[in-house]
Amino acid sequence: MPDSSIAEQILNLARWAPSGDNTQPWRFQIEAADHIVVLGHDTREHCVYDLRGEASRLAHGALLECIALAASRHGLRADITARPDCPDAAPIYDVRLVPDAGVTPDPLADHIESRTVQRRPMSRRPLTAEQQRALEDCLAPGYTVRWLAGADRLRMARLLFRNGRLRLLLPEGYPLHRDIIEWGARYSEDRIPEQAVGFDPLTARVSRWALQSWARLSFLNRYLGGTLLPALQLDFLPSVMCAAHFVLLAPRPPQDKADYLAAGRQLVRFWLTTTRLGLHLQPEVTPLVFARYVRGGIRFTHIPVLSARAAAIARDLTALVETERTPAAVFMGRVGMGNALRTRSLRMPLARLMTAAHAAR
Repeated sequence: MPDSSIAEQILNLARWAPSGDNTQPWRFQIEAADHIVVLGHDTREHCVYDLRGEASRLAHGALLECIALAASRHGLRADITARPDCPDAAPIYDVRLVPDAGVTPDPLADHIESRTVQRRPMSRRPLTAEQQRALEDCLAPGYTVRWLAGADRLRMARLLFRNGRLRLLLPEGYPLHRDIIEWGARYSEDRIPEQAVGFDPLTARVSRWALQSWARLSFLNRYLGGTLLPALQLDFLPSVMCAAHFVLLAPRPPQDKADYLAAGRQLVRFWLTTTRLGLHLQPEVTPLVFARYVRGGIRFTHIPVLSARAAAIARDLTALVETERTPAAVFMGRVGMGNALRTRSLRMPLARLMTAAHAAR
């Protein structure tokens, strides 16, 4: 049986797993030296981009893969099971740490803490064939990557510019946009620090003022073209300035919670491989979310014109990806070379992520 401190070492590394807007939708218990309990939750109640908790379930999968990678450093196999009959919005995962002579340290574990999000422009230098092959080969059988570079890069930038404006006009998205930025910060344990967002100083000041109330933001958007500069700086320019965009395709369209967990495990391997290759990555997932709303006929806003814009984005995304497997898309983003980041989201300390039951031990 592993030493009890090993479980804490594993969690202390795995807590750096990615999650949407640094929400960290998990808490931990250490039941025994070889038994970790992950108490998951999702953000569907207050985040329009977490349709049916799917985005949070991807994050859970990424966390569980990071636990497995961290465990491999200690010659341990992480056997993971989801408890049956848990509330859909609050899944629980049991992780058993099993000594296994066949387990060797996975080199991707070395990049868990250094993996970051690059929201600023990157180099347009194309990926090499070796880099593309490494990113494709890191995935489980059946997962594929659709690359979008060259002329498709500009088409994607135009799509993301429209998508960015839609997000800023969406009243259902306002509470999230208001709360996710830690203004004036270089680092943040539970949000996105302002310096990592990608605003220039003027846009940051205006956005900080506007996001204090929906009335202010609506006034800015209606009369002063308030969506233009943020969408240009945060969506269009970074989309043009990268090596390529990518769409990660699962073997089949996700049908249940297990499919999203599996996809989350693959996306973090893809992301860690970009870090190992010296590349940067930024997620671009909200067009996929809008496309799922549209395909499912699910209403996400009370404003018809915004629903129509989302439908147009979904159609254009399908045309851009040029594959009948678009419903199997589970993640997308952009990659490229870039400068080292001097600002980033951190993570809550492990002590804050432990439940009261564990803290009382």
